[in-house]
Amino acid sequence: MLLYHLSAQENLLKLNFRNPEEEMAAMAKSSDFGAFMEKFTLHPTSSSHQLPLSGLTFAIKDIFDVNGYVTGFGNPDWARTHTAATSTAPAVLAVLGAGATCVGKTIMDEMAYSINGENKHYGTPRNPCAPDRIPGGSSSGSAVAVGAKLVEFSLGTDTGGSVRVPASYCGILGFRPSHDVVPTAGVTPMAQSFDTVGWFARDPLILSRVGHVLLHLPMVDPIKPIQVIIPDDCFSLSSIPSNRTSEVLIKSVKKLFGDHIVKHVKLADYVKDKVPSLQKFMNVGDGDRLYDIASLAALSSARSLLLRYEFKNNHAEWITGVNPDLGPGISEHVWEAVRTTGENIDTCHSVKIEFCAALSALIGDCGILALPTVPGAPPKLQTDPTTLEVFEAQAFSLLSIASVSGFCQVSIPLGMHDNLPVSISLLARHGSDSFLLNLVETLYDTLQQESEIAEKMIS
Repeated sequence: MLLYHLSAQENLLKLNFRNPEEEMAAMAKSSDFGAFMEKFTLHPTSSSHQLPLSGLTFAIKDIFDVNGYVTGFGNPDWARTHTAATSTAPAVLAVLGAGATCVGKTIMDEMAYSINGENKHYGTPRNPCAPDRIPGGSSSGSAVAVGAKLVEFSLGTDTGGSVRVPASYCGILGFRPSHDVVPTAGVTPMAQSFDTVGWFARDPLILSRVGHVLLHLPMVDPIKPIQVIIPDDCFSLSSIPSNRTSEVLIKSVKKLFGDHIVKHVKLADYVKDKVPSLQKFMNVGDGDRLYDIASLAALSSARSLLLRYEFKNNHAEWITGVNPDLGPGISEHVWEAVRTTGENIDTCHSVKIEFCAALSALIGDCGILALPTVPGAPPKLQTDPTTLEVFEAQAFSLLSIASVSGFCQVSIPLGMHDNLPVSISLLARHGSDSFLLNLVETLYDTLQQESEIAEKMIS
């Protein structure tokens, strides 16, 4: 913490302030990496030292209701037109009840409609791994607070990738649970077919403890995976060399469980064959130009349409009535959603059902599907949104796999490549959250060791 404080002081010497209040505000912003919207303290509801999260601090995305506080949803017009919450979200109450202390609310992308992490109104939380790169969103501040060691864990939400992406970009663990297993009451909705409450941590044991509290599950002994599936076509989307991602995982799995459980597949062909409803979305919007995997591009298109439709149902009345000031990229997405019709929505639901069944059959009980969390390193700050179209299209091809299936997914850091954070993701069947959390604990140290070896070999 002292290093962060000194760094903030050094930065302040370069600036000219009009008054002491402005100087104090800038100092506070710099010392907390710009992660927080508002700082306050919510004490544990029990003082017992035997509780699983006793002594831990956490932060929450400004999408969770806290009694007496306005839920800002990342936008000042939203905050201005909404009253303070009269109750606290059950997910927040659960971790408070398990002994943790909340220290404040974190900045998020406006209306949760971005995976970049930049907010033109409140500032962009500073990526502790790569200060010139975006932190990822929309749970940007929650990821930065953990990555900068300001808290032990934090809560975010993940609809299209808003926990997985910032976890990857900030070099920490991020968990998206199975859909509908953690209550989303008291959380401002984006699209209910995909909304989940997720969480971040640096330590796999804390990640697991938080997960078991939120999932209301007892801690159990780890179960050995029966197969770890490597979809080579998905890893071909990544600009990160395979010896820093999939090969690190393969070596770790072989060392711990044996090489017989590693299986290679081409996911694109499997999805195309097993999810016939996707045909409706094939080659939508120049898909061949933007994506390398047509069936996963179609999956992403179906997800996007259903997300826009549900977002419209949730928020169109407020958007059209208030006409909020929205940042670049986000404004276009929001108004596109408002114009969305109900055409092909039934097909989207068919895709979800077929895809869930197909992926369940492929992975099986106690199986794992590995993926790149994102297709490359975090982009630079203030990059023109139009130049990120291909990157984001590929990202959503990967992210849509868990979003559409409702499966649980964890993003695991694998050190640095070219001085930028690297990660890999593991998916498990819906309801296998405890199995996946335990597997992360088992694999984590070996993954870090193999990652360090790979990093040294490259350098």
